[in-house]
Amino acid sequence: MKRLLIALVLLVFSSFAIATVNINTATKEQLDALPGIGPVKAQAIVDYRNANGPFKTPADIMKVKGIKEGEFAKIKDQIAVSGATSAAPAAPAKAEPAKTAPATAAPPPTPAPAATPAPAATPAPPAMSKADESKAAKEKAKEEKAKKAADAKAAKEKAKAEKAEKAEKARMAKEQSAKEKPTSEKDAKAAKDKSTKDKASADTTKDKDKATK
Repeated sequence: MKRLLIALVLLVFSSFAIATVNINTATKEQLDALPGIGPVKAQAIVDYRNANGPFKTPADIMKVKGIKEGEFAKIKDQIAVSGATSAAPAAPAKAEPAKTAPATAAPPPTPAPAATPAPAATPAPPAMSKADESKAAKEKAKEEKAKKAADAKAAKEKAKAEKAEKAEKARMAKEQSAKEKPTSEKDAKAAKDKSTKDKASADTTKDKDKATK
């Protein structure tokens, strides 16, 4: 019975010590000691922290690649973003005697799965996607408006060019007609003069014939 009490006290103490791991200042080894993290994810946390600055809330650890809601649920009650970090690596060593204790020491580790409020962080992406869709719609409308304006301008220019071409053709036809008219009048006059001359010549010949008879 005394052994069981000592094992329970050690378990409570170890969980309390792990709960003080500051993910903004903890070393790779201290992060590695957290359940479900391991050396690869511990290094990923350190790299993310160095690249993006300190975490603002414990839930921000899910922004690290490889750490999802399941891992976060296991360590939520054991991490913080402020305060000093306790000797987290020593905690697993203290927890070892609990494994050798009677089977009654197993129930204490179960409280961890109780925390699942992480989905609250997920509503952010839909808001961003709606903003992106709105921006894309505005850009598309702007492009369509610019295209319509360009088409209208092109149609206007085309109509103007066609009108100018018609006017030029009309002018040229008028000039051609004006040139042809004097020629026609001249030809008519010449024909008339020739007719008159031929008539006069015929009359002269007729008079000569009369005189000869």
